[in-house]
Amino acid sequence: MSTLSHQTPSHQTYPFTPGAEDRIDLLLIDADPSDVRMVEKMLAESGMDAGITVASELAAARRSLTRRTQCILVDLSTAGTDRLDGLRQVLALSGPAAVVVLTGLDDAHLGVQAVAAGAEDYLVKQEVDAPLLARAVRYAIERKRSEETERRLVEARILGRENARLERGLLPVPLIDDPALRHHTRYRPGRRRALLGGDFYDTVQTEGGAVHLMIGDVCGHGPDEAALGVQLRMAWRTLVLAGHTGEQLLGTLDTVLGHERRSEEIFTTLCMITIAPSRRTARMHLAGHPAPLLFRGTLGEDGEVAALPDYAHGPALGLLPGGEWPTTEIDLGESWGLMLYTDGLIEGKVGAGSDRLGTDGLVGLARAARGRGAAGRALIDGLVTEVERLNGDALTDDLAVLLLSRQC
Repeated sequence: MSTLSHQTPSHQTYPFTPGAEDRIDLLLIDADPSDVRMVEKMLAESGMDAGITVASELAAARRSLTRRTQCILVDLSTAGTDRLDGLRQVLALSGPAAVVVLTGLDDAHLGVQAVAAGAEDYLVKQEVDAPLLARAVRYAIERKRSEETERRLVEARILGRENARLERGLLPVPLIDDPALRHHTRYRPGRRRALLGGDFYDTVQTEGGAVHLMIGDVCGHGPDEAALGVQLRMAWRTLVLAGHTGEQLLGTLDTVLGHERRSEEIFTTLCMITIAPSRRTARMHLAGHPAPLLFRGTLGEDGEVAALPDYAHGPALGLLPGGEWPTTEIDLGESWGLMLYTDGLIEGKVGAGSDRLGTDGLVGLARAARGRGAAGRALIDGLVTEVERLNGDALTDDLAVLLLSRQC
């Protein structure tokens, strides 16, 4: 059954014979009652399963249009003396609905102008029968869908190209001049279609040969947090290249965060590691951040995987004025890998329960992956895939992983 509703006190229901296609919701803009009845009759004869809402003028049409409306039939005589301007107003409010001009004006030039303005078709009432009207409505809806699909594809391609340009400018390029080191990263924002999240990382080798690693996480997931993450990363790189390290560097970043954040409730966790020029030892500072994983030895079952100790832990940046961040000394050995990550990798659920993976769970997954011979980018990708599988779905939090390794 199809319903017909007028923008008048009376509402009527007309029995249409259902066709093979799904129900179609139409909005008819026509001030002539006899023409309205003609359209109703033709659609009924065509067998189209249609729900028709009738509006006698544009203001009523604006109130009647819904997200379910698939096609708008408009008589240009309802648009006043400037018929094309009236059509443009209908097109402006149509959204994803197709617009078909159905008018008594047999004017070929006006028809060309109407289609050029954006109407899907131009029909003259005196020349239309039931099959032609039903076919024109169906074709108009399909053409509009095709146009919307093509528009979204074009937008996606443009967005992809712009994102690639932004990534090159906003995501860091590691500054490493040591052929013995291998550097791999994985970055994914939690927000849909976002380019950056609140997570950030960087790697810099300074003049004396030391290599500095950093990964951080601004609380929150919006564009403000993403922008703050970029600011903190750039400040960290600048300070490292200027010779600042350790607790002094963290204190300066804490000051930068205090000036740049939009709210005093915003804080940032951060892990920072400095690898000595010998590549056998390192110093770590934790500011409320999960402890990295250390891989030692060769691939396979003989390799060692463990989380670095987090007993020397300082507060997250932005929480405590004058905070202290003690140093943890790390013995790396000859062959090693350091994996820094944000909590998006360990806060996913494990199975149907409410338990989180946590650092211990990640260590177990990493040991299994290393036992299978996974290394480098394959190791990171495999861990992310397995964490998502255990979570039962894609992770919704921002995620960043940085893996630096040395094989002798």
